[in-house]
Amino acid sequence: MLKSPQPEKPAEDKGKHASSTENRRMVWENVVWPLILDLNKPYFTLKEYQAKRNDFCKVSGMPPSRVAGGFVSLLIKGIVARNKGIYSIHYRLIPYMRKRVVLEYGQVIREVNTKR
Repeated sequence: MLKSPQPEKPAEDKGKHASSTENRRMVWENVVWPLILDLNKPYFTLKEYQAKRNDFCKVSGMPPSRVAGGFVSLLIKGIVARNKGIYSIHYRLIPYMRKRVVLEYGQVIREVNTKR
């Protein structure tokens, strides 16, 4: 038996996983990756991140708490790693940094999760 298509949910009714993905995507594409490209190195400090986050929050009107949730989610996914106060990107993303590619979140997930 075929199910009738479900109507699109409004933005407020997104599920937990959809909003987590949206937050990760937003933080990656607007804060973390631009910061990596600006610094031209695969790691950053908490102060560097906070400065970039604050700039983004000021421009977009986004609350820092929502950005923080996206950043923590990137840590949990293994896209960003923390070691003694230094945050670094996954090693498979470094070639993209060197070529200064605009790296979208979907490509990041494919690179990080691909088994080679």
